[in-house]
Amino acid sequence: MIKSMTAFSRAENTKDNFSTIIEIRSYNSRHLDIAMRVSRGYLLLEDRIKGMISENVNRGRIEINVQIKGNLDETLAFDVDTVRAKAYHEALVQLKDLCNIKPEVSLDLLAGASGIIIQAETEKDIDACWFVVKECLAEVIDDLNKMRSREGDFIAGDITKRLDYIENCLTQIKDKSCDLLAYYQQRLKERIASLTKGIVEIEPGRVAQEAAFLADRSDISEEIVRAASHLKQFRDIANSEESSGRKLNFLLQELNREFNTMGSKTEKAHISHIVVDVKSELEKIREQVQNVE
Repeated sequence: MIKSMTAFSRAENTKDNFSTIIEIRSYNSRHLDIAMRVSRGYLLLEDRIKGMISENVNRGRIEINVQIKGNLDETLAFDVDTVRAKAYHEALVQLKDLCNIKPEVSLDLLAGASGIIIQAETEKDIDACWFVVKECLAEVIDDLNKMRSREGDFIAGDITKRLDYIENCLTQIKDKSCDLLAYYQQRLKERIASLTKGIVEIEPGRVAQEAAFLADRSDISEEIVRAASHLKQFRDIANSEESSGRKLNFLLQELNREFNTMGSKTEKAHISHIVVDVKSELEKIREQVQNVE
């Protein structure tokens, strides 16, 4: 089953003195790449969140924003950096004496300095918080994967139509390449007649020998068989449950290689034109596969 890598999901959950809002956006990426923002004071949950995402998403750029608020977060406490405060006071006194300034160093001046008074971290029940976040995260991941699957269905429909067209083209190529020996015998006879104006008569056995050599050099039966096999594998992988983007991309490269070889080996203009059409369709499929998980 094909899944897109592009999706968005959002969920909220409130329980046991904690409330959380989670938003996830996913984009194209060659690997699983998780970028996360978690509310201050709850960074210990990052590894758990990443682990849960990794279990449910195989590929893509995942941007997740986790906002957590606990009832105890409203209770404020402050700490004083005594070392910094003392050093700052001594610097102010030294500056006052140096400039011969009379007023004493005030508390307002000290308290307003950066880093002297800082908000203290209140102790949080991480396990209780994780229970709430986990429920919300499960909901948002499930919704994300559903959206990925829906978009994947549209991608799969487009790819299927293009595969049908390519398979039809492959059948035409196979039919057109069945009479290579007779084709080259006729071409040689016409070429010889054109060059010699009918004056020189070439032995039929020699013509047949040269035609057989050209037919063997232009034989594309192996490429046709391999291309048919790759197309079948492509369909099987696209319909399987596992992540398929990388495998599908590899098979597209192999299909391109086979059709390129067909185009270079054959001298039939009709087959060459069909190969050009097929390569155009393969490129369109490749663009779609770039967004497949």
